[in-house]
Amino acid sequence: MADLGIARINNELNANGTLTRADLADTVHRRLGLSRAESASVVERVLHHMCHALSEGANVKVSGFGTFILRDKGQRIGRNPKTGIEVPIAPRRVMTFRASQIMRDRIARG
Repeated sequence: MADLGIARINNELNANGTLTRADLADTVHRRLGLSRAESASVVERVLHHMCHALSEGANVKVSGFGTFILRDKGQRIGRNPKTGIEVPIAPRRVMTFRASQIMRDRIARG
C-alpha cells in the first residue's frame, strides 16, 4: 500500500495527540504539493464520500486501515441503574469500526 507517508505522521499530531482534518490536509499539501485549498478540498471530498456511503447504508472499507460497519439493532428493554425501572430502548442503527490486521499490528508495535 502506497501511503505517501500519511500513515507515519505521528510526530505531526497536535498538542493533545489528535489527528485532525487540518493535519490531514497539511500532510496532503506537503507530500503531494497541492495548494492548501486543494489539499483541504481533497480531504473534505474523501470524508464526504465516506459519510454519504454510510448514510446510504453501505459499509466503508479502507484497505490496510479498517472497515466502518453499519448494524441495525432491534428494540430491547433496558433498566435505569439508579431507579431500577425498565425502559424500552428504541431500535437504531449503529456504526462500528473494525481495524484491519495491518493497523492492529502497527498499533501493537507502538
